[in-house]
Amino acid sequence: MLLVWLSVGTVTAALAQRYCVIDSHYILEQVPEYKLAQQKLDSIASGWQKEIDAKYQQIDKMYKSYQAEQVMLTQDLKQKREDQLSQMQKEAAALQQQRFGYQGDLFKMREQLVKPVQDKVYNAVQQLAAQQLYDFVLDKAGGITVFYSDPKLDKSEEVLKILQIKK
Repeated sequence: MLLVWLSVGTVTAALAQRYCVIDSHYILEQVPEYKLAQQKLDSIASGWQKEIDAKYQQIDKMYKSYQAEQVMLTQDLKQKREDQLSQMQKEAAALQQQRFGYQGDLFKMREQLVKPVQDKVYNAVQQLAAQQLYDFVLDKAGGITVFYSDPKLDKSEEVLKILQIKK
């Protein structure tokens, strides 16, 4: 009988939690500052991609020229041209990594332009949750993730105690 009451209490507590679902992608697409930031990022990325493509085209042109002249070159000249081509490829790859890689220029620019808008949306969601007394706000844009949860429902400290981890 005790087990039945515990089960009923658990179900009742679970039902008492209020939540809602949002689509952050849809919300962001409706924010004019986000659209402007996205357009600016697209424009900058396009320019950087053209710069990188031009470097690779120059490398390709030099390689074709090298292939055509290879039979007439001395071993020293062949080695110099190969080293030059290799160096140019490394520089182009490094530029591509610098612009588009993890923690690259595009990442930093996106963080600079888009993060303030995302923070604005996050604050609005927190405000909605507080006004409507939602315990959880789930975001369906990138799969269901917890966008906001009432801090009183966070049991992280209790889990750390169970694990006997002290801060």
